[in-house]
Amino acid sequence: MGLFRRVFGSGAPEGFAGVLESDENVLASAAVGSEWLVATSYGLWVPGPRRVGWHLISKATWSGNALAVVEAVEDGTAGEAVVLRDLPPRRFPLESPGKVPEVVHERVTGSIRSREHNATVGAWFVQRKVTGQDGVVLQVRPDPGADVERVREVAASVAAKIAKLRG
Repeated sequence: MGLFRRVFGSGAPEGFAGVLESDENVLASAAVGSEWLVATSYGLWVPGPRRVGWHLISKATWSGNALAVVEAVEDGTAGEAVVLRDLPPRRFPLESPGKVPEVVHERVTGSIRSREHNATVGAWFVQRKVTGQDGVVLQVRPDPGADVERVREVAASVAAKIAKLRG
């Protein structure tokens, strides 16, 4: 643990039960009932507590007094691409949101390097930066009702072409 943390603490709110990485910095936090929503340099800690990496948040929207978050889970690979599946949205009511909505928006959009929807295959192809890793990862999110095996075939081909271009 660094000197700064020993002297000033982690920046996490009192009562937050998550365990931060030694180089993980708290950027904003807001109470969700008796628990916390904590935005850090690594991701968004949701009540539980459990951290969701910025690269695994498909969508986050602020509406009125709540932050709605759509988390994605890795549903296998297609060559060097990662296939994602969205979970149902979770809604976090925040009485005093502070900077949380702004930080979440900045971090989620900041992790995206490129995105393109392929209507022929029925999938989003998104290149994202993953905190703590060099380079970017190609993520593929099939549309509802898409032929997932066909999406995987195309994703593997696209990932191979990207790898070849990177040399």
